Amino acid sequence: MQILRGFHHPQIAKACAVTIGNFDGVHRGHQAMLALLNNEARHRGVPSCVLTFEPHPRDYFAALHRKPELAPARIATLRDKLTELRKCGVDQCVILKFDARLSGQQPESFISEVLVQGLGAKYMLVGDDFRFGARRAGDYAMLDSASSRMGFDVARMNSYEVHGLRVSSSAVREALARGDMAGTAALLGRPYSISGHVVHGRKLGRTLGFKTLNLRFAHWKPAASGIFAVMVHGLEGGPLEGVANLGIRPSLDPTDVNGGRVLLETHCLQWPASLGEEGAYGKIIRVELLHKLHDELRYDGLDALKAGIARDCDDAARAFFASTHAETRRQTTRDRI
Repeated sequence: MQILRGFHHPQIAKACAVTIGNFDGVHRGHQAMLALLNNEARHRGVPSCVLTFEPHPRDYFAALHRKPELAPARIATLRDKLTELRKCGVDQCVILKFDARLSGQQPESFISEVLVQGLGAKYMLVGDDFRFGARRAGDYAMLDSASSRMGFDVARMNSYEVHGLRVSSSAVREALARGDMAGTAALLGRPYSISGHVVHGRKLGRTLGFKTLNLRFAHWKPAASGIFAVMVHGLEGGPLEGVANLGIRPSLDPTDVNGGRVLLETHCLQWPASLGEEGAYGKIIRVELLHKLHDELRYDGLDALKAGIARDCDDAARAFFASTHAETRRQTTRDRI
């Protein structure tokens, strides 16, 4: 998949089939839309294109009005969003910076300057609640009216439902906020995961006897937080069972080396011996959050923190994985019968 920052780029396709959105999480509704987009693109002999925004428009307006509570919790990092778009077979992703100019652009100008002249749109696919342009004044009817004059086709896709529930990024955020990882996986069509380069931290974990793999979550407001039983992919001997803390680590000094940033800190229950103490830094790993154990806790001192981590590993995570393996064995036996 070709990734382009902005549409004023020499490598951008001269014509395309395009859909527009934030695609936070790339859930099953997004996946259905992208499958249809790819099909329409193939029939027209043009590449499929996703036009997305960074930052999220609601992030921009929350900062503009100094109301951080208006910013949506972020499901996925940009890396993970692009990875999932690539898995869905998208040919090209154009990322526009959402700023004052774009937020104030009139819908008619957005259609002509961005979609037609910038992207060469020959086909457009949008969701049933799609709005665009300044004050969200543009809608499907406006696109439909403009399509015949400007030489592109437009279609609208209805909502995608699972068990009677409309699949949306908001529904995924709500499931993550509840700690409902099974429900989240049903909406995403896969376990919820976070990936990235392993970065250096205070190295406190090895002092406590629990070495960790640290990933930064770039957004300050992740949709999930707490302590999780996880599966780590990307290391030798993997996948590896583990326990992870996603959040701001309330028991530690907020002025630590990671500057109070949101981190995903993962301890593998069986640390790969080949990694040694320093072998994981810089590696790209993916951590699946399978089961929430509890919210982040504030411990009174490092001894209490160490005891809490031990309980999470031994009493909670190992018990979860044991029950999961037992259920898998029962299911395999039933299948054989």
